[in-house]
Amino acid sequence: MNNDAISTAPAAIGNANTRRKGMIRIPATKMTACIVQISAEEGFVEGAVRHKDNGKEFPDVSLKYLGKKKDPYIAAIRRISKPGLRVYSDHREIPKILGGMGIAISPTSQGLVTDREARHKKIGGEISCHIW
Repeated sequence: MNNDAISTAPAAIGNANTRRKGMIRIPATKMTACIVQISAEEGFVEGAVRHKDNGKEFPDVSLKYLGKKKDPYIAAIRRISKPGLRVYSDHREIPKILGGMGIAISPTSQGLVTDREARHKKIGGEISCHIW
């Protein structure tokens, strides 16, 4: 049983990308909503619409594809810091994903930020996931 909601969102998005699904529904938490919002702002997903089903909220995430073959826009999405092994980084040590083509998402004292924002604001934190 998976009690880690932060792992659920990247796994669901990655699996849906592999199956070339147009839209997926993931469990709503503040963290997953922020991950989806950042992914949409960075252009990795089309967007998300909140949907209520049986009193529970779920963001419906529209995935983005390239061309007629529907090649996935997201090549990979990986969970880095896990409940059994937390990974923290100073703002100077935050990795650049594919030379800046991808992003690293970090929960910090100022909310969830991308690697570029963390370097610019000079704040470090836990490295939650990488998207490229």
